[in-house]
Amino acid sequence: MANYHYDEAGNMAAYFVISVLVIILLPVTFSSLASVSSKRPELDSGCQCTPCLQRRADVRRRLRGSLLSPKFTRKALLITVGWAAVAYLSFKAAHAELENKVYNPFEILQISTGATEKEIKSHFKKLSRLYHPDKVKATINETVEDIANRFVDITKAYKSLTDETIRRNWELFGHPDGRQEVSMGIALPKWVIEGKNNIWVLGVYGILFGGALPTLVGRWWFGNRQKTKDGINAKTAAAFFKALTDNSGMKEVIGALGKAYRWEATWAGTAAGLEELEKHIDEKMGSQWREVKDLVASGGKCEGTEQRALVLLYAHFLRLQISNEALKQEQAKLLLQAPMLLNALLGISAARSWLSPTLMVMRLHAYVTQALLPGKTVVPQAQLPGFDGDEDASEGKDLASFISRLEDEGDSRITEARKAVEGWSRLDVVDMTFKVIGERLVTPSSIVFLLVKLRLRRPLQSDTPSSISEKSAKAIREDREKDDKFLNSRKDTEDIEGALPVWAHAPHWPGLRKPGWWLVLADDKSNRIVVPPMKISDVPASSPEKERDYRSYKLQFQAPPNVGLFTWKVYLVSDTFVGEESCQDISLKIDDISALNAEEQTAEDEISDPEEDSLAGQMAAMRGGAVKRTAAPEDSEDESSTDEEQQPGDDSSDSD
Repeated sequence: MANYHYDEAGNMAAYFVISVLVIILLPVTFSSLASVSSKRPELDSGCQCTPCLQRRADVRRRLRGSLLSPKFTRKALLITVGWAAVAYLSFKAAHAELENKVYNPFEILQISTGATEKEIKSHFKKLSRLYHPDKVKATINETVEDIANRFVDITKAYKSLTDETIRRNWELFGHPDGRQEVSMGIALPKWVIEGKNNIWVLGVYGILFGGALPTLVGRWWFGNRQKTKDGINAKTAAAFFKALTDNSGMKEVIGALGKAYRWEATWAGTAAGLEELEKHIDEKMGSQWREVKDLVASGGKCEGTEQRALVLLYAHFLRLQISNEALKQEQAKLLLQAPMLLNALLGISAARSWLSPTLMVMRLHAYVTQALLPGKTVVPQAQLPGFDGDEDASEGKDLASFISRLEDEGDSRITEARKAVEGWSRLDVVDMTFKVIGERLVTPSSIVFLLVKLRLRRPLQSDTPSSISEKSAKAIREDREKDDKFLNSRKDTEDIEGALPVWAHAPHWPGLRKPGWWLVLADDKSNRIVVPPMKISDVPASSPEKERDYRSYKLQFQAPPNVGLFTWKVYLVSDTFVGEESCQDISLKIDDISALNAEEQTAEDEISDPEEDSLAGQMAAMRGGAVKRTAAPEDSEDESSTDEEQQPGDDSSDSD
């Protein structure tokens, strides 16, 4: 009969909890360590001007923390608490007394298992003289009952080794007294099943499984329903959809962005210094500020988080200093959230194939990054340290000549300006062409790739990068082989070795910023996008020492179904530097299939027409379509004629 007992000491429960915690904590800990090591960026590369170095140092301190204020996330804190619980329970289990031990008479008598019967009797006599109740006096730590029980255990151990009946009980049942009750331990403390605690236990179960668990699942479910695939609120996406038109300009895009903070921003607390900040904005912008507020809210009545976010956003555009530390943190959070909102706005505009608002959203990325007022004509030097958006636009966009003029004038800002220009990223288009895999011409409705080869060129770079036309025939052949391999791969970006992140010049951005561009193929005459935009980054710098110092990118689309010449434009828009964009004309000629030679047409027919005896061929024939004719097998005819010739001979042989 089994005897069930509950875990009063908590030893079995400790083993159970340790097992569960270790199973959960091990993968979570390893994944966290791997993510931390992969997400720790290399901060030494990039712009070397003093403001950018200070900004990256602030980011490094924020990521790593310090001894006085270490960086702890909620996940790291939970992992630490979990391992602390494992350590405590392991210590408790290691020092716990075992309630059920295997009966071992040799251990009780303190002799070796190979001792003879004579040695056992001799040792028992010695123990009897030492531990007999008449020989031992009771003490504070040892009572009379303890002394008697110890002598009983010694006697049982002696008899289990010398008496045949008792020894048989020990060998068969593991105990000198014969069969014992089976003791089954349950890893629950006894108070859990006591009748007086039933109400409390049931109450805890009801709260956990009837209240907390459905609440967590409901919050997760309804929270996901309120978010789109871009991570923004569904109401924000609806506002974006209504705010844009096919002719929306920069003001309308900013108005749409301002409306988003009605649902996206959830900041709470006092707004000390916000009214004073808005007064400074009103003084600098005047009627333009009221126009912006009218676009965000009817009548210019911005309230709550919407008004708060708009003030902080334009304080960033105007580069106003904020004294309140809480407002600074809110502004940084708002700016880091802006790219996600702008990407969602870009997705809505691109989905409707509108060119004008798509370009405006792309350009707004750079204005936010460089803290410049959107819509205003800005020269590149306004983005250099020590300069602002009020620089004269008549000076031109040539940074090299601007740096030379500063050197001639002995301007004190020349040192930092030169460092910033040396880290400037200006895109250089090496080549741009349309390709069709395995074809020399583009036919209607074929799959076309726009192959673009790009590299970076610094404004102060003196050497002239090599062009494709200057390469040798062998190098050109190798480039074509690499291009064909890249076109046949599934990747949109060519793999290159040693691609390290280079941080852009962005002294006013609250985080790290890599230079990036959007590749857009559009028809500006109809204000339509031909293919959805593609985001490109990690473009290598031009190097005369390398034969292939560029990187290839491809944009896939289906050719128009009509024959003709299509003149489009390719836009390359920077998301980091204002005004750093290029626009080039490109033509796509769609030829009729008759322009292909006979072999190419035959190959085309073999691919397109199904065989006559296949299911697809029979269905095509029923519809009146073209099918491949299946030639009659010659072997079968030869075999049939041979059989006919042999039949008379066989008959004659039979008659014989």
